[in-house]
Amino acid sequence: MIPRHLLIAMAVLLVAVLGLTAYAWHMRKTVTATPVASSDTRPLAPPVAGPTERVTLFVAHDDDGGLHAISAQIPLPSGRQQRAEELLRALLSLYLDKSSPHVLGSGADVRSVFLVDPGVAVIDLNAAFADTHRSGVLIEELTVTSLIHTISANTPGILRVKILVDGKERDTLAGHADLSAFYDVTAVNQLATQLSQ
Repeated sequence: MIPRHLLIAMAVLLVAVLGLTAYAWHMRKTVTATPVASSDTRPLAPPVAGPTERVTLFVAHDDDGGLHAISAQIPLPSGRQQRAEELLRALLSLYLDKSSPHVLGSGADVRSVFLVDPGVAVIDLNAAFADTHRSGVLIEELTVTSLIHTISANTPGILRVKILVDGKERDTLAGHADLSAFYDVTAVNQLATQLSQ
């Protein structure tokens, strides 16, 4: 004969298993019926007004660890600061493409670029850019070098660049690339030349 307390315990466990099965079935139906939202929830930027111009974008390639110069025709506004922002947005649009040679996380974007005289550029990236960035010395340095080399090659007079995340200083991009100090454009351009060979 099976003790009474063991029968009660088995009955309670059986009821729990049946209840969890019914709940799992209900949740499965709910998830299947719920439409999947797009993962890219960035607001659409208004179209850029201005004539299209030929620019050079320096695109990072993870497979060979280098930067490749790509010529692109993009619309650019007349303001110097807005031109710098559009340059970097054009570069990021390449990285956000599924077939990108250097993938960035979904939602990565440039919040703004501030050009401060004499010769200082401040690139303000959104939190998604840094929070979803892959960690690794080469991966992070390729990203930083790509951003700085692209903006300095197409915007004359930039000598130093500071990178912020959501308007605040951050120690590193994703654990390796130092974002705490200003980058010297000459040194970054020399590194970019080495990475391009």
